[in-house]
Amino acid sequence: MAFGDYPAEYNPKVHGPYDPARYYGTPDTPFGQLKLSEVGAWIGRRNKNPKAMVGALSRAWWRWQHKYVHPKRAGVAPFFQVVAASMAFFYFINYGKTKHHRNYKYHW
Repeated sequence: MAFGDYPAEYNPKVHGPYDPARYYGTPDTPFGQLKLSEVGAWIGRRNKNPKAMVGALSRAWWRWQHKYVHPKRAGVAPFFQVVAASMAFFYFINYGKTKHHRNYKYHW
């Protein structure tokens, strides 16, 4: 499978039109339905190679797009989500610079 091709599990006769937000592999138990003793085995069954991780991020991106950006009456939710995510990101990358400027009641 090369970059930009359909997943190997996708069959247009079975699945119909291609949806980039759908996982076409064999279904597994959803994380929310697991018992605590099954979590380790569930994580062990995950495909951990970089290509699978990029595919999971791509599916998450398309699910977000379909839910918040592409509807006919989308609203301002995606704008505020991007603003909040960028604020959190820039706080995280600048934390080392700003932690020295804390105000303490008593100076050590």
